[in-house]
Amino acid sequence: MNDILPSRHMIRLDHKPQLFSFRVAALVMRNDHLLVHRSLTDSYWALPGGRAEIGESSEDTILREIREELDVDARIERLLWTAENFFSNGDYNAHELAFYYLIHLEEDFPFHETEIVHRTVDGVDLEFRWMRADGAVLSENDLRPAFIAQRIETLPQRHEHLIVREGVPRHG
Repeated sequence: MNDILPSRHMIRLDHKPQLFSFRVAALVMRNDHLLVHRSLTDSYWALPGGRAEIGESSEDTILREIREELDVDARIERLLWTAENFFSNGDYNAHELAFYYLIHLEEDFPFHETEIVHRTVDGVDLEFRWMRADGAVLSENDLRPAFIAQRIETLPQRHEHLIVREGVPRHG
């Protein structure tokens, strides 16, 4: 029997200035609030989640990421969106294939309407907070990708596929 774990490889192709990644994110709702996080070095907020690994389904990815980042188990309610996101980030013109799942946390998780409720290190220092699930509030707080704020108040009952272009890509 081989007890050696297989090596893990995130799906990310870095050919500067071009970048491709496969990301899976969670919409976690509570008391009309959405759970968001950011790196301590970023000014914008994002949804919890991360990159898929080779050989891992998007469903397995989001459940793993929630366990790693929040230290709680979760269950998937439904897939809301798949999105082909095109955006600039630093020196990169990024192309991201992303899956966005509505997630229910199976365990207690801290809630406060304005304060940071959780911190962790997942490659970078992350802080988590609940933000009112209101398009204007999410936009004012620079939630990325921006289409989430535009659609948060009427989540789809069935999966939607989106092609999203945010910002003007740089050429080089």
